Amino acid sequence: MRLTRISEIRKRELRRAAFEVLQREGMAGATLEKVAAQAGASKGIVLHYFANKQELFEHAMREANAALKDAVVARLNRAATPLERLEAIIEGNFEERFFQPSICHAWLSLCAEVPRDPQLARIQKVIHARMRSNLMSALIHLLPEDQCEAVALGVTALIDGLWLRLGLQSAGLTREDALRQMRDYLSHRLPAGIQGSVGNP
Repeated sequence: MRLTRISEIRKRELRRAAFEVLQREGMAGATLEKVAAQAGASKGIVLHYFANKQELFEHAMREANAALKDAVVARLNRAATPLERLEAIIEGNFEERFFQPSICHAWLSLCAEVPRDPQLARIQKVIHARMRSNLMSALIHLLPEDQCEAVALGVTALIDGLWLRLGLQSAGLTREDALRQMRDYLSHRLPAGIQGSVGNP
């Protein structure tokens, strides 16, 4: 039992080290040697837990997504109304600890591999399905049913686009800028009487 726990701890350390290397190097520059150095381990240790670079970075993507998911879920658990659920999803996706140039760049590097990597594509599909489900659970109470899908897609596309924009530039786009864009979009899609404070920091 103890060996299993140690193994899981080590794998978690390596996944996090891999994501940290991605933030600095991008997918093209990330190597098992650099991940090993980041984790204070040898390349042999990395290959003991992960068959190859592809598998390691797939797990790194899962690790990073789990942290963002937990942040959104924590906010959703405090939400009492559909509007608060919508706010929780948006604000959770732009938490300052995640919405950083280096993290967005790492995500951009991973997403660029999706067309060539079926496993990364499956992970991305799960991420988008969860986002849609969360958004629809709020929007169905705020809009006519025939409008919900379009607004959910619009919100998702805008979130993805803002993360992409920050990943392509090292500065100039802040959390407040991103939330302002979200508020502007929703001001045109939600009935005026229920817009409330969507996206307010």
